[in-house]
Amino acid sequence: MNDNLIRTAKMEKRTVEIMDTTLRDGEQTSGVSFSSSEKLTLAKLLLEELQVDRIEVASARVSDGEFNAVKNITDWAKTEGYISKVEVLTFVDGGVSLDWMEKAGAKVQNLLTKGSLNHLTHQLKKTPEQHFKAIENVINKAQQMDIETNVYLEDWSNGMRNSKEYVFQFLDFLTKQPIKRVLLPDTLGILTHFEAGSFLTEIIERYPKTHFDFHGHNDYDLSVANVMEALKAGCHGLHLTVNGMGERAGNAPLASVVAVVNDFMPEINIGVKESSLFKVSKLVSAFTGFGIPDNKPIVGDNVFTQTAGIHADGDNKKNLYFNDLLPERFGRKRKYALGKTSGKANIQKNLQELGLTLNDEELKKVTERIIELGDKKERVTKDDLPYIISDVLDSDLYQQRVFVKSYVLTHSKGLKPSTTLSIEIDGKSYEENAQGDGQFDAFINALQKVYKKEGMELPKLVDYAVRIPPGSTSDALCETIITWKTKEKDFTTRGLDSDQTVSAIKATEKMLNLF
Repeated sequence: MNDNLIRTAKMEKRTVEIMDTTLRDGEQTSGVSFSSSEKLTLAKLLLEELQVDRIEVASARVSDGEFNAVKNITDWAKTEGYISKVEVLTFVDGGVSLDWMEKAGAKVQNLLTKGSLNHLTHQLKKTPEQHFKAIENVINKAQQMDIETNVYLEDWSNGMRNSKEYVFQFLDFLTKQPIKRVLLPDTLGILTHFEAGSFLTEIIERYPKTHFDFHGHNDYDLSVANVMEALKAGCHGLHLTVNGMGERAGNAPLASVVAVVNDFMPEINIGVKESSLFKVSKLVSAFTGFGIPDNKPIVGDNVFTQTAGIHADGDNKKNLYFNDLLPERFGRKRKYALGKTSGKANIQKNLQELGLTLNDEELKKVTERIIELGDKKERVTKDDLPYIISDVLDSDLYQQRVFVKSYVLTHSKGLKPSTTLSIEIDGKSYEENAQGDGQFDAFINALQKVYKKEGMELPKLVDYAVRIPPGSTSDALCETIITWKTKEKDFTTRGLDSDQTVSAIKATEKMLNLF
């Protein structure tokens, strides 16, 4: 493409507004409620850090807490020049919502009206003319109060399917009113991508001078596809939520839509800052307790993690398993999981991050150990690697002649812990049982019985320490470090396992082969 064509392409880009409704519609996620301070924090992040165009922060008249939250946001927004970007859901209630808004300091209302004849007839029990008159009164009052009006057509998608004449009658009325935007929600998440495109195309062609927003829900997991079709049809704004929060299956997710628009719709410009999506996503999750699925596109923990060794190998060879969703775009890094499907390439990638190097033989042994651990534990982390390396290389220091073949550890309320132990020493098998103050103490007591029969004295345990990798969870690998004392010397052995007692037994087995 020559320079003239590039300049032309840039000029032809159209800008689409992004309205984030996490603080209003997203809060309708079951069990989610933001505090006033959390709403203010997120409002600041959404407008200043993510740089969305508008935010919908609350529903009018809900509670005193909601009033205080909106008041705090509007006080801040006025000082920073964002007040026109802060919107509140209101109702056709003779102006009661507007009075609430005025006291809260908000200047933009999103007026909820009935977008399907079914809702109008059975919920409001009004005629279209009665509904339109009440709406007109609210719009006029808002204008007198210097409050800007956008209008939601609730259940508009069903309206287009089942009562299209009513929808167009309504839009004929609205396009003559002093409003800024018409907001078209797929309230029940029923649209297919074909319907989203065809309905919006029909409307936008019929009312070319009106600004239309599309508000998608995700009940059939079609919200992102519907957003794409809405944009192709020419809609002027999108309503999205962080992490796809919202009622039932949620709303169209902000991060996915931003990535899709930037990668597949070059004719459209949006102002959202990609590199901030992940940090805002994590903060919203922390505030709400609404967990992000590990495989959630863009923001999930696993979406930039390669698990199969062949993929890591391919990444070493001209990034064969990369796509355009590079993690750096979203302030993230690519990871290479360690587990039973790991290959040497995965391990080498993690070693590089840690600044460690191994020779081929050491790498082979570490790989075998990781695969063994992966069969017992869902995932081995990068932070586990130094512990695994230490365990594997430590095992090369001696010729094994003592094998702990089997053991049964018991711990029951009201009874002393006990251990039954089977051990092989220089090819000869022994079995003993003992009690102790804990499971490991019982194991040591059983072991001492075996060695006493053979006329041998075990080293004395003088120090016992346990550690796990930083940031690990309850299923983390556990390293037990035990210091032993004989008449001649002190020495230390280490054991590694996801179970603390087992890791201590492995450290003890190493001791038996060293003293």
